[in-house]
Amino acid sequence: MSAPAGTASAPSAARDAPGAATARPIPGFPPDAQAPGFTAPGRRRRHRRYLAVTAALALLVAALWWLTVLSGPTWYSPADVIAVIAGRQVPGASFAVGQLRLPRALLGLLAGAAFGMAGRTSQTMLRNQLASPDIIGITSGASTAAVFAILVLGWSGMRVNLLSLGCGLGTALVIYLLSGAGSPQGGRLILIGIGVSAMFSSLISYMQLKASIYNVADAVRWLSGSLAGASWEQVPLLAGAVVILGGVLLWMGRDLTTLSLGEEMATALGVAVGRTRLVLLLSMVALAACATAATGPIAFVAFLAGPVTARLVGRTDRALLAPSALMGAAIVLGADLAGQYFFPTALPVGVVTGIVGAPYLLLQVVRLNQEGAAA
Repeated sequence: MSAPAGTASAPSAARDAPGAATARPIPGFPPDAQAPGFTAPGRRRRHRRYLAVTAALALLVAALWWLTVLSGPTWYSPADVIAVIAGRQVPGASFAVGQLRLPRALLGLLAGAAFGMAGRTSQTMLRNQLASPDIIGITSGASTAAVFAILVLGWSGMRVNLLSLGCGLGTALVIYLLSGAGSPQGGRLILIGIGVSAMFSSLISYMQLKASIYNVADAVRWLSGSLAGASWEQVPLLAGAVVILGGVLLWMGRDLTTLSLGEEMATALGVAVGRTRLVLLLSMVALAACATAATGPIAFVAFLAGPVTARLVGRTDRALLAPSALMGAAIVLGADLAGQYFFPTALPVGVVTGIVGAPYLLLQVVRLNQEGAAA
């Protein structure tokens, strides 16, 4: 049965809207025409696939985390590592595992999860695969503040992290205010963010040119995104951010999915678009800024995690925040291990993710151009 003229969008709305499983049938349309692919067996298949991908990612993250803790110049047995984690003194392992490897592994896990969730949130909310926090410049303010603190103020440690966090939030606020309000806000926000990022990149280059050559190495190491300087004092701040801000994003995941349908559809489905977007944006930005302050801007993790997860999970009405967080953690932990052992010289994790992420970004741009030309 074909759809009557002028009502062709109704089946699509019922099919795509979150909560379509409980939507009432639309009079005049057979059930299969109203929800092709979203029948009860189809929903069960997607649910099983979602759980299988999430469980597989969780196992992968656990394996990479455990390998990060075990590996190093000296290989300690799992019994020694567990003893250190339990708080017992093990000669040699107490320092190498307890003070170096454990904070590194935890910081990589938390930063990857934060970047993954932040990237997936911005890409879904702005309905653009290129709209990750690092691409649109949200983390550029945090990077500039950290370089300023290192090269000009001569700071190090937590003071750099806190100044970076504050400036990252301030930069996001400026980008949001400059983007204004209204339906075209998403596109303006991306363009303004790219412009702000270019401006901060110029400032970073200027400070590096004027700084002492002995201090530039520290700034470059931070800008490349590295876990080499991980310490226990960085872990509680980032862990708290992931728990609180990540919890907010998960709690609002259903509204985030509805926003991806467009403002008009979201408003029609009862979502307070302005308030929801503001809460999601602030939570996403704060999460990305906290991760950047802890590890530096690890390139392309926020950009890669969401799209790769979506390809694995397939078509779904979920926001994919939890599997994206796991994917981000897997990318960071895997890239850190690769940077330590797979190259002739040890590389920061951000360099490895950049090697992988840059070709993927080019492929995405080419694909979007082809879709635009075909439209």
